Amino acid sequence: MEIVLRVVLGIVLAGAALAKLASPRGSIVALGSFGFEEGPLRPIAWATLIAVELALAVGVALGSDAAAYAAAALMLLFAALTVSALLRGRAGSPCACFGPRSKVSWLAVARNLVLAAAFALVPSADSISIGSEGWMWIAIGVALAACAGLAVAVLALAREVGMLRLQLGTQGALEIAGEGPDIGSIAPGLSTRIGQNGADFGLAVFTSEGCGICQTLAPAIENVAQDPRVAVGVFDEVAEAALWRSLEIPGSPFALALDREGTVLAKGTFNNLAQLESVLATAERRGRPGDA
Repeated sequence: MEIVLRVVLGIVLAGAALAKLASPRGSIVALGSFGFEEGPLRPIAWATLIAVELALAVGVALGSDAAAYAAAALMLLFAALTVSALLRGRAGSPCACFGPRSKVSWLAVARNLVLAAAFALVPSADSISIGSEGWMWIAIGVALAACAGLAVAVLALAREVGMLRLQLGTQGALEIAGEGPDIGSIAPGLSTRIGQNGADFGLAVFTSEGCGICQTLAPAIENVAQDPRVAVGVFDEVAEAALWRSLEIPGSPFALALDREGTVLAKGTFNNLAQLESVLATAERRGRPGDA
C-alpha cells in the first residue's frame, strides 16, 4: 500500500514539474498571479520550484519520510498562496500548477490540501488496515475520479472548439489614428514591462475586468503567447491605470505591437483571435525595410 501510494504521488509531483518545464514562458508569467513581479526573480523562482518538485518526487518514490513531509508542507504552501491570490481578486488567473492551462481557483486550493494530506499519510500508510468496505469506497473514489477526468476532457474539447470559433472572421483589428500612441512612436518602457527580452515583437494587450469580450478572448491571448517570436503582456484597466492614461488607450480589448526597440508598429481594437493576429501581421509587414 505504501509503495503504491509513494509511486503515485511521486508521479503526480514529477508531472507538475515537467508540465512547468514543457511550457516555460507560460509558467514563468503565471508566477505573477502570486505576487512575483516581472524581472530576474521570476525565472529563478520558476527554476527553483521545478528543481524542488523533482527532488521531492524522487525522494518520496524512493521511500524518504522526510521528503513526504516536505512535499506535504509544499502543498500547504501552495494552498496558502492560492488562497491569498483569490483574496486579491486573481481568480481565473493562470497558476501553471499542472501546466499553462491551470487556473487560480478554490478547486486548486482543495486539490493542494488533498495532496498535502496524502503526502503526510505516506509514512504511516502500511499501518492503515483497509477492510472490504474500505476498498469499496476506494473503488467508488476511483470511479468518481475517472468521471471527473472525463468531464475535464469534455471541457478541454469544448475549449478547443471555442478556439476555432475565435479564429473565424477575416476583418483586421480596427486601427484608428488618434487612438493610442502614434504608429512609429516609441512607447517608453513598454517593452520592459512586457518582458520582450529579445523577442522579435512585443504585444501589449489592454483588457478590463468588466469586459466580457476580454474574458472570452483570454484563451486566444494565451494562444498567441505560445509563439516564441512574440512576448505578450496583459495590462488591466484598473491595475495599470497610469499606463492606460499615458498611452491614451481608448478601451478594451486593445492591442499594441512593438519591435525590439519599442517602436509602435501596429495597434487596434480586436474582437477575435484573427483580428489579434492581424495586429502582429501588420507589425511584421511594417517592420520590413522599405515597407510602411
